[in-house]
Amino acid sequence: MIRKVNQMPNMPAPYKMRDWREVSIQYDRLVFDFEAQGNFFPLIWWDRSRRNVNRDTFGLPSYLGASGGTESHEAINTVAAVLGATLAGVDKFNQNGHNWVEMLEGYFTVENGERLFLNRTFLKAGSTFWYELYPHILIYGLAACYPEATGLQAIMRETSTKWRMACESLAAGSGVPDFNHLAYDFTLGHAVDNERWKEPDAAAGMAWIQYMAYTRWGDDRSLVAARSCLEFLKRFEGNSFYEVLLPFGAYIAARMNAELGDMHDVSKLVNDVFEGDSACRPGWGVIAENWGGYDCHGLCGSLTDWGQRWDAGPPEEGWAASDPIRSGYAFAANTFALAAPLVPLVRYDSRFAADIGKWMLNAANAARLFYPRALPAEQQSCAFYRPDPDDVIAYEGLRKWWDEQSPYATGDAIRYSWGSIDIGLYGSSHVGIFGGIIEQTEVEGILRLDCLRTDFFHQPAYPTYLYFNPYGEDRTVAANLPHPGMRCYDAVTHRLLPIREGQLLIPAHGAVLTVVLPEDGEITDRDGKRYCNGIIIDYAIDNGGTSC
Repeated sequence: MIRKVNQMPNMPAPYKMRDWREVSIQYDRLVFDFEAQGNFFPLIWWDRSRRNVNRDTFGLPSYLGASGGTESHEAINTVAAVLGATLAGVDKFNQNGHNWVEMLEGYFTVENGERLFLNRTFLKAGSTFWYELYPHILIYGLAACYPEATGLQAIMRETSTKWRMACESLAAGSGVPDFNHLAYDFTLGHAVDNERWKEPDAAAGMAWIQYMAYTRWGDDRSLVAARSCLEFLKRFEGNSFYEVLLPFGAYIAARMNAELGDMHDVSKLVNDVFEGDSACRPGWGVIAENWGGYDCHGLCGSLTDWGQRWDAGPPEEGWAASDPIRSGYAFAANTFALAAPLVPLVRYDSRFAADIGKWMLNAANAARLFYPRALPAEQQSCAFYRPDPDDVIAYEGLRKWWDEQSPYATGDAIRYSWGSIDIGLYGSSHVGIFGGIIEQTEVEGILRLDCLRTDFFHQPAYPTYLYFNPYGEDRTVAANLPHPGMRCYDAVTHRLLPIREGQLLIPAHGAVLTVVLPEDGEITDRDGKRYCNGIIIDYAIDNGGTSC
């Protein structure tokens, strides 16, 4: 189903899986500590400018050593930190006497009249789609996690309406908006271009935003907007992947197919995320290679970014910038973020279960390489500095080749003189996405992936987990049922699974998508879907389902 995943090993090597939930909790504890000691610590500061809200808020630096204080902070960093900790199980609505969730309302730009949730407290939209849509995706996720946060609910409703109106404006009466632009100017009411690049996967981010609003409030205009965005992606010639937004469109396409009976091409959207043949950003996709003896399969970023400084010339005669042996630059933020829409996608289209499970195993194993202790000193740009004893602050990215080393942990801060350290919070703050989704089982290499954790504003559902077996023979893992007598239904094979001595069988090189059911639940079928006590447990029994 996902062509690039076929190039990845079933079992990555060397296999060294981190406890991503523990990394997430330790990261939260460290970066929100006003008493932390060390160079560049504490990281957090109070923002007492009270712009947009009548309360103190907080800031975190995007890179270690970056100038901080007052409003020098980004929503993509701080909101990701709060959301990530929440997904990993930390209550950020009431933590040590602070409500970090409500503080984030400071990014809702009331003071300048824009009234959008943007990357900085003083910005206006019109510079770049993804920097302006992605903060909304993050804060909507928090709104789903904290329904008691009435301020976030209000921000979500107002901003989704503004984006819907922008979507309608971009359609200009045709019914299909044109997102093949750089951004949208809300003051002037039209698209913005810079004659250098375009960000068409904004349609995917917009589809996600509009469908979240539709599921939250039931406004049919939001549903029409979501469908029109997916229609743009359908008509777009080539691959529209620019930064982080396209996978959210793939997820929404699968969800709308399952919940509404739509017919969107999920396979094309998912494969466009992985392939690296983007029409607007050549080479942007998912790595499927071994770099210097380390399996780096599953990481997300550039497949073609050069491994040497542009002004240094090829490392040896005959090498070119497009040489696949020397090229590649994966990023922590993009890798972590990719899991948020793709893991819950399998609930709505179980055909992707094995491929998404295999990809997540590879990505979760390789993501450790973003952290300082994973590589020898000569294979990282800032080995002179170890920021924390638990190794929970990552490099911005991982290059396939740099300084005659492969792979090489580094970033853009030093290269482009943004700062003195390539280790930063910008990507690290997204780790809670892995932390909330991934749990290791007692069998090395078999992960339990929580498919509901980032399935925001979903319909009532039973606990749902994805398992992938990387081995060439069947393996069993603990079913981990909350109560004796509960049952496991597999949405891949569309049947109840036998539980023997508390063990669940995972087929060789295969996956199961388990839905944990009550012992006495009544299973019924209707309109191609399967229910237990009226709650959907399988969206597509017509694709091979049999009666239970």
